[in-house]
Amino acid sequence: MKISYYFKHLASPFLFITSLLLMVSCGHTPTPKPRGYFRIDFPAKEYRLLDSVFPYTFEYPVYARIVKDIHAPNETNWINIDFPRFKGRVHLSYKAVNQNLANYTEDAHSLVMKHIPKASAIEEIRLENRDNHVFGLVYDIKGTGAASPYQFYVTDSTAHFLRGALYFSAIPNNDSLAPVIEFIKGDIQHMLETMKWK
Repeated sequence: MKISYYFKHLASPFLFITSLLLMVSCGHTPTPKPRGYFRIDFPAKEYRLLDSVFPYTFEYPVYARIVKDIHAPNETNWINIDFPRFKGRVHLSYKAVNQNLANYTEDAHSLVMKHIPKASAIEEIRLENRDNHVFGLVYDIKGTGAASPYQFYVTDSTAHFLRGALYFSAIPNNDSLAPVIEFIKGDIQHMLETMKWK
């Protein structure tokens, strides 16, 4: 009789305190944390000269490699600059100018405009290097789903035309790729600053 009486009176405060703690602790609903991304360690910037049979030359990063464009076997001056560590590629397509520069620049502009549905903004940056006769435009394409976040073309206006586009072999998510895009953009800018025609 005494044990049941003791248990009855002890259980009541225990249940009361437990119920109170549950009510107080349930006031905050946990929310999932935003998705995180792996930290990317970038190599030191270092460049080497592309000096070959191509009608153009420039400096490109030592951590990149030059490969022929296998998808255009008839275009002997088309190459890719591969960034294996980042699964990135800068596709370069070259054309000789023969009274058709307006067609090439319009084609380059049209290829950029195809990104409008996925782009939040497209910034045009004018290039001008009078010493090396390199003139052109860079298209910085903003937006999380743009397949190519950075494109450009350069020309000497009389004989040479070179178009470039940065791609990644990954599902476009330029928020997570932003540090890599910025890193490779620096390499492309160096390439364009050191561009010379042959």
